[in-house]
Amino acid sequence: MADPRGFMSFPERELPARRPVEVRIGDWREVYGPADPGALTRQASRCMDCGVPFCHHGCPLGNLIPEWNELMRRGDGKGAIERLHETNNFPEFTGRLCPAPCESSCVLGINQPPVTIKNIEVSIINQAWENGWVKPLPPERLTGKTVAVVGSGPAGLAAAQQLTRVGHTVAVFERDDRIGGLLRYGIPDFKMEKHHLDMRLAQMQEEGTRFRPGVSIGVDITWRELTERYDAVIATTGATIPRDLAIPGRDLGGIYPAMDYLTPANRVQAGDEVIGQIHAEGKHVVILGGGDTGADCLGTAHRQHAASTTMLAIGKQPPTERPVEVPWPVDPILFEVQSAHEEGGAREFLASTIRFIGNEHGQVRAIEVCETEYRDGGRFPKPGTEREIPADLVLLALGYQGAEHGLLSEQVGIGVDAARNLERNRDYSTAVPGVFVAGDAGRGASLIVWAIAEGRAVAAEVDRYLQGSTLLPAPVSAFDRPLSV
Repeated sequence: MADPRGFMSFPERELPARRPVEVRIGDWREVYGPADPGALTRQASRCMDCGVPFCHHGCPLGNLIPEWNELMRRGDGKGAIERLHETNNFPEFTGRLCPAPCESSCVLGINQPPVTIKNIEVSIINQAWENGWVKPLPPERLTGKTVAVVGSGPAGLAAAQQLTRVGHTVAVFERDDRIGGLLRYGIPDFKMEKHHLDMRLAQMQEEGTRFRPGVSIGVDITWRELTERYDAVIATTGATIPRDLAIPGRDLGGIYPAMDYLTPANRVQAGDEVIGQIHAEGKHVVILGGGDTGADCLGTAHRQHAASTTMLAIGKQPPTERPVEVPWPVDPILFEVQSAHEEGGAREFLASTIRFIGNEHGQVRAIEVCETEYRDGGRFPKPGTEREIPADLVLLALGYQGAEHGLLSEQVGIGVDAARNLERNRDYSTAVPGVFVAGDAGRGASLIVWAIAEGRAVAAEVDRYLQGSTLLPAPVSAFDRPLSV
């Protein structure tokens, strides 16, 4: 395995440089420039060949990180992608979009900067695509069983690919006009250009997976009809209901959930003509929420030439280093500077939004905020600290509150739990025989790496349901979450 002194020879953590801000906000390409092969070798050499590799603990997929680090150190990119694909169907997605809980669990991270696992991962798959090492893996025989996957995000695609490869006939249904779910219309191109998604979909089609975009299950085909046509049905519809903010002035024009803003922007980049697109050009943009979705809105507003941008978070600014009360290998919540934050705008914490203020035309013109204070076990606006922030466009990036369950509940009787997620058992099955739930629809909004893990896991359970046994590998159960997530 790895160089036992690599972490001593190369103590520094090296990441690829982001393209200059003034350059990248003028286009929609990914923010990172080309990787330095020498830096990748050095970083892979820093992997410590741990007796117990806790990066496995941090990764819901159980990626064999020390093994492909060592293969990259040796220059064996083909061996590295084979090892990476054993546990991860889509490393080009996770290598760009996952927040890398594996790095928080890296043993080297106890007293040094951790190995750049995520960057090595995306470099492995980039090299594999460039060299033609990613090949379709069609089944040797067909089972005669049919599976419908509803929803084409990472969970649905992972489940579909696994089940296709063992010989089931799989159709993926998507209500949007293109396959990909939030990978397609929720993630801006500056975080992941869509040709990465298209290449993977082409591979899946060659393997035999069938894609059915533009079909809304429950409307175009009822859920009941779907269960009658297919031997098994998997609901991977996501947790798409946005969290709202019910304060005075919410009915004013110019206030939108984040996805109402991001989806049209992504459609325009795909070449579509979007009538009435919500656009930030020349506007004072305020984004409520400090997470990944808020950062996506921020980067989009910069590229649309907003007059100003302000991100507001109700809570405290996270620490820059691991707190004593959050010991390794637990994944800490740290202050993060994403590429969008580097590009400009104000970023404020402890900011409670009190009300939206409108103009004579019924459009928002400002928001009233005040300082957040912690007392009585909660967070409250601090009296006497009120102020106004100009706002022509307000984007609510406050998270999500469950799956769209109405038609599924009405048509086949699947219920929802207290968190408004679709009810399911530990094996991802539901009260309806042959119907399974995976991904955010069952666990709530979560990480892309969890979505792929659940897609792989539900595929194993569906294969067992259809065949009586399975040879498909299954990652850690969603119901046995590791401490780091």
